Amino acid sequence: MLLATAAIVAGLILLVWSADRFVEGAAVTARHLGVSTLLIGMLVIGFGTSAPELMVSALAAGQGNPGLALGNGYGSNIANIGLILGAVALISPLMVHSQVIRQELPLLCLVTLLSAWLLLDGDVSRLDAALLLLLLAAVIGLSIWRASRSGGDALAIADASPPSAEAMTLKAGVIWTLIGLVLLIASSRLLVWGAVYVAEAFGVSDLIIGLTVVAIGTSLPELASSISALRKNEHDLVLGNVIGSNLFNTLGVVGLAGVIAPIDAGGEVLSRDWVVMAVLTLAMAIFAIGWRGPGRINRFEGGALLAVYIAYTGYLVYTIVQATSG
Repeated sequence: MLLATAAIVAGLILLVWSADRFVEGAAVTARHLGVSTLLIGMLVIGFGTSAPELMVSALAAGQGNPGLALGNGYGSNIANIGLILGAVALISPLMVHSQVIRQELPLLCLVTLLSAWLLLDGDVSRLDAALLLLLLAAVIGLSIWRASRSGGDALAIADASPPSAEAMTLKAGVIWTLIGLVLLIASSRLLVWGAVYVAEAFGVSDLIIGLTVVAIGTSLPELASSISALRKNEHDLVLGNVIGSNLFNTLGVVGLAGVIAPIDAGGEVLSRDWVVMAVLTLAMAIFAIGWRGPGRINRFEGGALLAVYIAYTGYLVYTIVQATSG
């Protein structure tokens, strides 16, 4: 058990670090190859912060633990809104000006509803998963097209590559991309092994472990980028980061895992986890869109999001304790 716990901790730390190196290297390589700053920024924000979830879920599905993959995807969405957005808004109220956010929020709500429809039959089949990946490709294409048409929107011109990337050579960028990718795979394998071992030892489903420990750990890049954006007073980027990551998680993370291995989703996923994810998504949309002017997520609303997350996580921990004592 001690070794498995150490594997989870080491896996999470290495996962976050390697994801950062991979994204930085990929951004530098793309820039040297003439890819536009706009495209780099959009893809780095979306794919970069979701790289840990994508890698962990793909490996979990490939190793016969699709429940961990589903829990990681939905759990990360819940953590992004309840824990990260809630805590950030509690620290500093968020003003929302971006039109991109107001366009993407309804899209995220529709994607969330689609995920419920796919869960009605109790599983995510390969056909369902392929549909999710096709929608992800469409969303990425639509986002890039919209961004290219709006020259003044904060999110449209955001470049998520780190400042240190400016001086990096093409050779260094390629090397760091490869190193980051290899370490992403290795750390994901380590994390999945530890998580599955702990789940089996405590007698709980890998879904629960995915919703709690793994989801929080793989959401650390979103937390880091949100804090960085808050320090720069880029409030739109905080919310844009969460929306983009949740779209990637719902479509890409679950879609990729489902293509690798069909996911058996028990009734509790739809009645418990999806409901919490949907409630938080709807609340975020209502708070942020701003029906009578600029949207704003104040401290009270941030506290409410955080309270929902704490209550939900507390319930999951309670089920783990009950399973252990039983």
